[in-house]
Amino acid sequence: MAWYHVVFGVALIVLSIVIVVLILLQESNQQGLSGAISGGSSDSFFGKNKGRTDEAKKAFLTKILVAVFSVIVLASVLVMIFVK
Repeated sequence: MAWYHVVFGVALIVLSIVIVVLILLQESNQQGLSGAISGGSSDSFFGKNKGRTDEAKKAFLTKILVAVFSVIVLASVLVMIFVK
């Protein structure tokens, strides 16, 4: 087993764990049955904006990490094919 197998494997495992944790930390966009009956939440304007910025940061970081994960997967496949 070459050193790059270990590097790619560890990077993919760490990134996958971080991505799962980030996704679990994000709030759901669905309000459920209570939101449908009451017509939405009663948060103030400032409370909504603070939550959106935190959620937007988490969503943006998740997208970046998924892109990095995809690049590492592609690179590992190319290395496995062309390096023998």
